[in-house]
Amino acid sequence: MQHISLDIIKSWERFYRANFINCLTGFKSVSLIGTVNSSGQPNLAVFSSIVHLGSDPALVGYINRPRAAAPDTLANIESTGFYSINHIQESFVQKAHQTSAKYESGVNEFEATGLTTEFKPGIIAPFVAESNVKYAMKLLEIVPITHNNTFLVIGSITDIFIDETVLKPDGFLAIEEAGSIASLGGDGYYNAQLISRFQYAKPGKEVKPIE
Repeated sequence: MQHISLDIIKSWERFYRANFINCLTGFKSVSLIGTVNSSGQPNLAVFSSIVHLGSDPALVGYINRPRAAAPDTLANIESTGFYSINHIQESFVQKAHQTSAKYESGVNEFEATGLTTEFKPGIIAPFVAESNVKYAMKLLEIVPITHNNTFLVIGSITDIFIDETVLKPDGFLAIEEAGSIASLGGDGYYNAQLISRFQYAKPGKEVKPIE
């Protein structure tokens, strides 16, 4: 097994190092975050750092890069307090990836990439019409991470929109049936496939697959 020390990592070319470290944490969920600015101008950007923070209350977080690198999503959320998170499916993955381009502020990424803006009654944040799993968020807290000038954005789920066939009797969401994909690194996208579900684990008791 190859041993890679911190000194070796520091010696690597910038983009090689970024690719390597970004892949090291493994497969991640990947979604599009939709926002509007104070004038109602839509914005859309791809994020692969979205994490479950709790179920009661239902909290979701994501990491926003430094303001200089990714200013619009964070600024819009700060301004309005609301945003949407939209799963990506294979049918529009290329368009979703295109939202990672550094468009000028004021450019509508929905229009620039050919994705469809969808507004739901009573929700100011735009959704991606093509997405099969999407939910609305209300901002709770923005936590600065001083080590690299990024931000942990924490929000609460207010509304969810999914195909009813994805929701199972015990509350499990079979998102692979919705076609939701995963990501690796900054540019790799993968189909998801369920291997197995297991019963709740208890000490001294062998877990068995859920049939």
